[in-house]
Amino acid sequence: MSFKDIIGQQDAKEHLVGMVQQNRLSHALLFLGKEGNGALPLAIAFAQYIVCEKVSRKNTLANSSASLFGEEPEQDASNPNTGTTLMDACGVCASCQKAQQLVHPDIHFSYPVIPRKSGDKPVSTDYIQEWRQFLSETPYGNAYDWLQFIGAENKQGNITAYECNEIIRKLNLKSFESGFKILVLWMPEYLGNEGNKLLKLIEEPPADTLFILVAENESQILATILSRTQLVKIPALATEAITEALITNAKCTPEQARSVASIAAGNYREALQLIRHAEEDWQSLLRDWLNSILKNGPVAQVKWIDEVSKLGREKQKQFLLYFNHLLEQAIRLQAMGTEAVHLPDNERDFALRLNKIAGFEQQEAIIEELDKAAYYIERNANAKMLFLALTIKLYHIIAHKQVARLM
Repeated sequence: MSFKDIIGQQDAKEHLVGMVQQNRLSHALLFLGKEGNGALPLAIAFAQYIVCEKVSRKNTLANSSASLFGEEPEQDASNPNTGTTLMDACGVCASCQKAQQLVHPDIHFSYPVIPRKSGDKPVSTDYIQEWRQFLSETPYGNAYDWLQFIGAENKQGNITAYECNEIIRKLNLKSFESGFKILVLWMPEYLGNEGNKLLKLIEEPPADTLFILVAENESQILATILSRTQLVKIPALATEAITEALITNAKCTPEQARSVASIAAGNYREALQLIRHAEEDWQSLLRDWLNSILKNGPVAQVKWIDEVSKLGREKQKQFLLYFNHLLEQAIRLQAMGTEAVHLPDNERDFALRLNKIAGFEQQEAIIEELDKAAYYIERNANAKMLFLALTIKLYHIIAHKQVARLM
């Protein structure tokens, strides 16, 4: 996977290339970004860039040492190769070919796994074939997608103490081909206190060893590990970048791509999910919900909750995302006026109706509750209980015209 394969993120790519070319690379990087922004594909592309034979040969020519972790190199005026910055891996050398197939012996991966059977002590390499297939098919997938891909169902994935021991063993071996050893550790949030086993290795790694941690939630990472990494923030994708990717990769029409990209809010994974569920009539489902809350009463609410609880977690999350999108557009319409906000007619009409039943503060409160609900859906919350609680909260927020913060 090369930088050219990554959607958007041009500033991040240039920043990473600059760290390598100027020999300013820390031994441990933390790629921090929200779901669907491409932090994991970017980390893999960066690993390929480092082991690329043309990139590493140029660094060797520019500096007497092949190390990436030294002082800024002095330019050699007699060597024309040092004057040109290679902005991407070549993609054709033997190292690039292996990295693209995720089989390079000096690029290691660590990620949450589950025991295949009771009593197992799983490590990441037990699932390496599944991992390669997952990245090939779903490079922008999240932890939920991965765990479902390996059949976790309701099991909790973990990066275990056995995995930490395996990481220590691997990185203390000599490199096989590139001269560098790289560990891409995805979702360090799944590391418990056993992650402290890695502290000495991260703080005093063997020569030319690079840790790349890829995370979504900084607050869930062990503070002892967090303090030993150099932060690389990966921003949400631009709407234009998602639009272009949907037209090219998902074969969407420009109008459909723009609409979906605006709802996805910088999350390419959500954009693909929206395309997949494009046939769903979320607006009718939302209309029924609001009518049950404001007009039809408890019987209609129970019926609606039974219906939505059968949809499955992914569709439930898409529905909440769509409602959030309409609320955000309603707020924009209030703030900017109808002429300044470009929306499909059906969405504009619905957003205007939302403005009639809820003011700015109420809409902000609903968005906050919807975000919480989506978070709990991803973590196996009981759908009936969740939507019942959400229905009650929305009733108090809308019907009583006050910001309700119910426990």
